[in-house]
Amino acid sequence: MILTAASQVTPESTQQAVGYPSLFLLVFIGALVPVVPTGALVSSAAVVAFHQTDPFSLLFVFAVASFAAFLGDVVLYWLGRRGMHSRNGSRWLAAIRARAPEERLAQAQTKLADHGVLVLVLSRLVPAGRIPVMLACLMAEMPLRRFARGDVPACLAWAATYQVIGILGGSLFAEPWQGVVAAVVLTLVISGAPALWRRVRGQGGRDGRSDGQHA
Repeated sequence: MILTAASQVTPESTQQAVGYPSLFLLVFIGALVPVVPTGALVSSAAVVAFHQTDPFSLLFVFAVASFAAFLGDVVLYWLGRRGMHSRNGSRWLAAIRARAPEERLAQAQTKLADHGVLVLVLSRLVPAGRIPVMLACLMAEMPLRRFARGDVPACLAWAATYQVIGILGGSLFAEPWQGVVAAVVLTLVISGAPALWRRVRGQGGRDGRSDGQHA
């Protein structure tokens, strides 16, 4: 009986038993500490799910990723609100401020004033856009409940977007690992492109000012 039960535990079921909790934990941590490439994680999980026989694998990846992202956002926002109302602030609020440059924060505040919580959806889809918008919400004293309502569609759209990237990567290659590599590279390029563009634009602006000074 033990041998029969063991034979019924397929590698695919083992991957799911380990993969879904790992995905949840990593995306949750990535939402709290924005150094983990959570988009690449979701895309990679979608590639693996695409090659599995379970028809609900992709649905599970979507549900786990979006819920973990939402929970992480809400917890971080709650910690940020505690820091805003604390006399000495908090290390969580300090970390949020450190990752929100003044220019991005000003843009986020303007968009928040013009579009309200709808800007949360775009903040999740634009690389490095989540933290400045979250700080803008904190500075605007947005209640946690209102932030959570706006963050639901944001996390759903985010999970769906990176899952589609993973599905595309999985459909282009026969082997799952090839699709994972393609999905990770693509998501890293998408995530790094805005920062690279800002650096190039800033360098161009400094060079222009230097030329003007020497003229």
